[in-house]
Amino acid sequence: MLDIAELSAGVDAVIIDCRFVLGKPDAGREQYLAGHIPGAHYLHLEEDLSGPVGRHGGRHPLPQPDQLAARLAGLGIGLETPVVAYDDSRFAFAARFWWLLRALGYRPPRLLNGGYQAWVAAGGAVSTTVPVPRPCPQPAVGDYRGYCGIEDLSQLQAAGAVLLDSREPRRFAGLEEPIDPVAGHIPGALNVPWQRVSDDQGRLRDAAALAEHFAAVPEGSQRVVYCGSGVSACVNLYALAQLGDTEALLYPGSWSDWCTYLPAPD
Repeated sequence: MLDIAELSAGVDAVIIDCRFVLGKPDAGREQYLAGHIPGAHYLHLEEDLSGPVGRHGGRHPLPQPDQLAARLAGLGIGLETPVVAYDDSRFAFAARFWWLLRALGYRPPRLLNGGYQAWVAAGGAVSTTVPVPRPCPQPAVGDYRGYCGIEDLSQLQAAGAVLLDSREPRRFAGLEEPIDPVAGHIPGALNVPWQRVSDDQGRLRDAAALAEHFAAVPEGSQRVVYCGSGVSACVNLYALAQLGDTEALLYPGSWSDWCTYLPAPD
């Protein structure tokens, strides 16, 4: 985690703007072009941080590792490059970027506490200049680590793993479903809404509050985290990592994958 004061003082890092608006795929890039932290490059959730959508696999599949590595190298990001990432959505998209890099063996980015809105509120400079990237050699990467597919879930649950559903309580309960064709949750999952990781200003809560956030999750259990499409679940994974649990798994397809195997509603 990186505080505004430290970034204001200057850091030797590649800065990545991850802003995005679900349902409005051009909005994040437009926001970036209208004003961003000086020196920041933009990465798009669906063009850069996700792969092609198919019949199964969810709305935001993981990008191909080599393609992501090539995109990162084009921005000067190698395996050990210091990186700072931010969004304006309480870590929802910056945490996805954090998870992808960590899962590919890169040095995990530091997330800007409070995001872009905190930067502006603190009087931080805003730029409309798109910086010229300084590419670096593309490193060899393998597959992502720390994730599972739908075929793994029943075996993980049988072995004692706990599924954490990161969506809002009403979506978890099946009372509403604004995006996917079927409402509900994966059987056996606990609801741990991702928004509660941060306060109303989008700043990460302290360790005691984060521990309380996960209080219903049995100690020592393998955690498998999902959401609607494998994006905001990464906020819970980031919070778990701050508490020392770096073994929790992401189910990238999440509910948007799971529900494609269910009968269509009448």
